[in-house]
Amino acid sequence: MKINANIFVLFSAVLTPLCLMAAHEQRAQFLPGQVWPDNKGVHINAHGGGVMLHEGVYYWFGEHKIAGEAGNNAHVGVHCYTSTDLYNWKDAGVALAVSEDPASDITKGCILERPKVIYNKKTKKFVMWFHLELKSMGYNAARSGVALSDSPAGPYKFLRSLRPDAGVWPVNVTEEQKAALKDIDKLKGKSFSGGPNSETPKYPILARDFTDGQMARDMNLFVDDDGKAYHIFASEENSTLHISLLSDDYQSRAGKYVRLFEHRWHEAPALCKYKGRYWMITSDCTGWNPNAARSSVADSIWGPWKELGNPCVGLNPHNKLGPELTFGGQSTCILPVAGRKDAFIAMFDIWCPKDAIKGVYVWLPISFEQDRFTITWRDAWDMSVFEK
Repeated sequence: MKINANIFVLFSAVLTPLCLMAAHEQRAQFLPGQVWPDNKGVHINAHGGGVMLHEGVYYWFGEHKIAGEAGNNAHVGVHCYTSTDLYNWKDAGVALAVSEDPASDITKGCILERPKVIYNKKTKKFVMWFHLELKSMGYNAARSGVALSDSPAGPYKFLRSLRPDAGVWPVNVTEEQKAALKDIDKLKGKSFSGGPNSETPKYPILARDFTDGQMARDMNLFVDDDGKAYHIFASEENSTLHISLLSDDYQSRAGKYVRLFEHRWHEAPALCKYKGRYWMITSDCTGWNPNAARSSVADSIWGPWKELGNPCVGLNPHNKLGPELTFGGQSTCILPVAGRKDAFIAMFDIWCPKDAIKGVYVWLPISFEQDRFTITWRDAWDMSVFEK
């Protein structure tokens, strides 16, 4: 999802001059929902992103936006920033550039969203996955892109794009779903909404995409304690989440996946592991419009997963939006804080599709309880919250 947040255009215009004057002042706290200048005094341009820690340095990768509605397509690529304290970020340049070749899957003008990077200790390679829509196809391609680098900030080399898990049934497939292969001709010429609707459940989308691969839109990556990596993504016309095991080198599929929350329309997945259990934040599917965040938990990454409800608490004073609209934002990543036990930061984007470059970020600490977690709005905060 990417959504209308036009009220931030005026808000950002007021704050930007102030931020530029303080461009080289070191931050010592997070200021959710406000313009976040890098070391050059420019608002950080890493939307829908994720953060990777490598050898004591954090790398923030995200979509590089340009001004106006054109910024919702990829005209530059994936931007990278580095930090050692998470408050202050240095511009490390474009990690993956879009191509000038019109025949390339990542040609300029494609849709390239939610880039995430993980490090493979065996191959010593940095692997990037992202949601890719081919140029001029809207959101119909629903592909996953893969890129590779020898260094964390890049440059990354684009390897391929694909529809995941072609020719493979999920571990929780039913005989009825397998039998639906004989009925896929009924789906020819049929189109579906990407949001909740009564039509999609009537048709075997899983079987429709069995041969050529499953749809993959909003996505994330997760590396478990044993080094196994997983790709989490919205599939089946956004109606069902998939979690798919990656190969040992993290560059392709291992041929094992599970379906979660069938016909519940989750997207924007972000996953972490706390005290041996798997915790996830997702959103509903409402296009660019914000909605209520969702949370869930499982004892195994393969499930069963239990929905826990909306984890958000409080009010964003900049737009007067509360939990019912996730402070105006949408989840993109859960960041473990190095050197602090049980410390996790929930990362959200507040989208501004009318002027994409002006989208802002909301980072907030996660508080875990026995059977749920909460994310409470704070106007300003620092790492000391994890000591309480």
